[in-house]
Amino acid sequence: MMAAGQLYNTMIKNNTISNSATILDALKLLNDFTVVGLTLFVTDSSNRVVGTITDGDIRRRLVGGGALTDCVTTAMNNEFSFYSSNEGETVESFHQIKKRGIKVIPILDEELRLVGIIDTAKQKSVLPIDAILMAGGKGERLRPLTDNTPKPLLKVGDKTIIDHNIDRLLSYGIKHISVTVNYLKEQLEGHFSKPRNGVIINTVREPKFLGTIGSVKFVERLHHDTILVMNSDLFTNINYEDFYLDFVRSEADMSVAAIPYSVSIPYGILEIEEGSITALAEKPTYNYYANAGLYLIKKEMLSLIPDNEYFDATDLIELLISRGSKVIRFPITGYWIDIGKNEDYKKANELVRHINSN
Repeated sequence: MMAAGQLYNTMIKNNTISNSATILDALKLLNDFTVVGLTLFVTDSSNRVVGTITDGDIRRRLVGGGALTDCVTTAMNNEFSFYSSNEGETVESFHQIKKRGIKVIPILDEELRLVGIIDTAKQKSVLPIDAILMAGGKGERLRPLTDNTPKPLLKVGDKTIIDHNIDRLLSYGIKHISVTVNYLKEQLEGHFSKPRNGVIINTVREPKFLGTIGSVKFVERLHHDTILVMNSDLFTNINYEDFYLDFVRSEADMSVAAIPYSVSIPYGILEIEEGSITALAEKPTYNYYANAGLYLIKKEMLSLIPDNEYFDATDLIELLISRGSKVIRFPITGYWIDIGKNEDYKKANELVRHINSN
């Protein structure tokens, strides 16, 4: 079986054609559905990208009097959008390119050689974020399902819980992903021993149980200034781009994803001041926001997490508030399930069947 990294390199190779090839050669390649976005990147003898070619480019050339035996360079577009592997992508530029109907965006190195491809039909954004998923818990409330299987590897539909989360992160262009592991860690390490869609998932061992955020300190390298920390047992369709842009616009130090939570009291509630009733609320409903277990944090704030000590995300929230740092909440408007109990697990499986049927 071909490894994911090899598959990714094969995808790049399948999307390239030599500038000495003919238009007919290009048509034969474009007839293969393995070509991402039905777009070929034309390369010179030094493997530098000099243009792009699609079915539309070829059609226009042939209608204009060209022949199938003509060189592919006579039909190619030599003015094309691309990303530099050094400069990185931005959310704004990604959407501008996508609005122009461009199906694939090449990522080129300093020598203009193709090192990556963004499929705009499948990718929702390009977020400059490092993601860390907490996957070290024992999942005790889900026993016996978790006696021999770590909770993140339980299946929801046809995919594991954690793969639902990983794939959604990848769809937003998040390429630096770490998973902290502890309980039955060898299974998770084996699960991520090969890249996923060309992206290496870094597993990090937690030496002891360190709470819901303490193990972040064991991630050796963080590439971006914004860090997403999340529980790995969530099933949610949160919009990560909205989450990130709200965090940036607010100039916050930490953003806590939150879900609406209502409490209805089936009695008349008395409001009392100095022993006297001042008001009566008949069967009131109180609306709150509950912590959803997903956080965006400025990288520098992670230095406040103590080394090798039990520390929860809620401890960091309280610490930042006490320091006068800016902590905001981001409301989740889609679905969200914290798979902590058997009824939650059943609910997630029911939901995924509904999603897959639509």
